[in-house]
Amino acid sequence: MNGRRALTACARGFAVSWLALVSITLSVLTILSISFIPLGLGVFTTPPLIKAVRAHANWRRLLAATWSGVTIRAPYRPLPADRRAGVTGQVELCTFLLKDPATWRDLLWLQVDMTAGYVTSLLAFVFVPYGIEGFVLAAGVWKPIVEAGGTYWYAFLPIDSLGTALLAVPLGVGFMALGATASPLVLRGHFLLARAFLDPTPQMALEQRVRRLTETRHDAVDTSAAELRRIERDLHDGAQARLVAMGMSLGTVEALIEKDPAKAKELLAAARTNSAEALAELRDLVRGIHPPVLAERGLGDAVRALALRMAVPVEVDVELAGRADEPVESAAYFAVSEVLTNAAKHAGASRMWLDVHHAEGMLRITVTDDGHGGARITPDGGLSGVERRLGTFDGVLAVSSPSGGPTMVTMEIPCALSAPDAAR
Repeated sequence: MNGRRALTACARGFAVSWLALVSITLSVLTILSISFIPLGLGVFTTPPLIKAVRAHANWRRLLAATWSGVTIRAPYRPLPADRRAGVTGQVELCTFLLKDPATWRDLLWLQVDMTAGYVTSLLAFVFVPYGIEGFVLAAGVWKPIVEAGGTYWYAFLPIDSLGTALLAVPLGVGFMALGATASPLVLRGHFLLARAFLDPTPQMALEQRVRRLTETRHDAVDTSAAELRRIERDLHDGAQARLVAMGMSLGTVEALIEKDPAKAKELLAAARTNSAEALAELRDLVRGIHPPVLAERGLGDAVRALALRMAVPVEVDVELAGRADEPVESAAYFAVSEVLTNAAKHAGASRMWLDVHHAEGMLRITVTDDGHGGARITPDGGLSGVERRLGTFDGVLAVSSPSGGPTMVTMEIPCALSAPDAAR
């Protein structure tokens, strides 16, 4: 097991060492491009080169996480909304990228990666091949080497005869044993060195946090305002209109009750119908604001009841040891409702699966369907609204929907659960 781990680290170190060439190329081109900004040319070449540097750095972040379990966060400031829409000019884009502190940290990392990073990646590679060289020398390769150039030094061992060549075997075993332990550690050290430059500083992390809170606050305000407008519209067009009609009918009944009792009875029946319909609409409105089953029974029973009302069969698996805070439960419930509704309407699914569980301080919800796939998070789409709703609680949404399906929507919200006996 250690041997395979060492060989894997050796191969990965060799692969990473070649990335130093990319770092050298990007470093030279980017520095030259920045120096050409006063001439005007750099304004056009710098943004694509900085994006290339970021792509190179993000690739190293991915390798660090998958090969050594080293997490390196991305500290980049998001582009302004008008730039994402293609409005901002080239000068503004170049200025924005150069004002981002992460840009200069990336450039500093390129210098480190082409020097110390290259050395550490080679060290992760060298032990096992150098150990194999001892066996190759003992197999007879030592003789032509010595005849061509005299004594050959293998590490600290001078090889000039068969006897000394045979001594290279235990020395090679030692190098291979060293590689079995050291190569994975040196490779991890390479990625830790990269993290020292690519990971956001505390100040940058605080800036990201403030920006995230500002965005989620705006989203929460916008969502609340839209919800209030929906409630006002539903009340005005639904229950309020029926109650007004019922009041007018009762006024007419009061005038006709002695003159035309039959007509009065007919109006009373209509008023009773309006009253029942207004009550049903008020109940639907309340259910849309905060479903009673969610308040009384919790998220698990609420999503089970939601699944029963779907036109497409939904298999539900819920494992919750308690209750989350009411705002979190509400956000999770309406997120599930939106995702299930979207899948039923647009995915062409014949079956859906809903999994809800809590682990490691995270509420995880997965909705899967067997539809035609192709779901994407678009700025004005339903999934974008779900993402904003979850973002208020530092939650995230991820979509995997290849063409032809299946589609898997995963939602995560950090939260704690109350004990079952403390549930509301």
